[in-house]
Amino acid sequence: MDAAPPEPDGLLAALASLADCTRAEGYACIAARRERGARSVTIERPQLAILLQGRKVVRTATQALTFAPGDAFLVTRACRIDAINVPDARTGRYLTIVIPLCEEALAAARALWNEPLPAAGPELARLPAIDHARTLLDWRRALADGRYTEARPALAALVVTLCRQGHGSLLLPPVPSLAETVRKRVAADPARDWRSRDLEDQLGLSGATLRRRLAAERTSLRTLVAEARLAHAMTLLYTTTLPLKTVAARVGYRSVRSLAARFRTRYGFDPGEIGNAGTAPGNDAR
Repeated sequence: MDAAPPEPDGLLAALASLADCTRAEGYACIAARRERGARSVTIERPQLAILLQGRKVVRTATQALTFAPGDAFLVTRACRIDAINVPDARTGRYLTIVIPLCEEALAAARALWNEPLPAAGPELARLPAIDHARTLLDWRRALADGRYTEARPALAALVVTLCRQGHGSLLLPPVPSLAETVRKRVAADPARDWRSRDLEDQLGLSGATLRRRLAAERTSLRTLVAEARLAHAMTLLYTTTLPLKTVAARVGYRSVRSLAARFRTRYGFDPGEIGNAGTAPGNDAR
């Protein structure tokens, strides 16, 4: 006889336990103690986030979605969003588990799919996490045990199911723009003092060609470096308790003042307002 299906509270508790699991990798735990909105946040690749505590409001030019605990937030392709994270009124905490749908899992799902490509579906979707409980628990169990090879098939199975439900853009092979390529390279080493010649050497392009192609994509190297650094700063601020000075250094800014000024211009609020810095020093290694 099959085991009884998981209860919603049990699923959320199991996923929340990853926040304190030192062996688990391949996900992000997004936490905050204060309500905060951020505008024009770039999400570069598909991901699935499960809201565990608090509330989330997300808007794009064409969509507006509100999420409560137990909702899954699916991003099917690269996009920019405005988001508000609201801590739970009782616990004072906002908590989300983010599952990046890695290219290995997406490629495996493409290999498994042998039918006509389904409809692309919207950029963003709200789904009941409990509908995918067994797969999510398999993924969580593999991560908690340090069995990362087993975690990827669970994600591939999840992608296939999501495509079956009308989110076919997950199966489209990525075609990165030059801007995306540059942003990813900067994101891999945000503290580096990036110069045009660094990318010219790596990409085999002249300086003039690099500038011209980025201009055709309506951006510039200066903009991409700033975006990659600030995006990494946002991740550190939400997923660690590192002091602001450490965050600034890790993303290539010489002072908290420099980071704060650029962060405020980009996202519309001060980085210190997220409220995680120094709250749990023992977790700084995450």
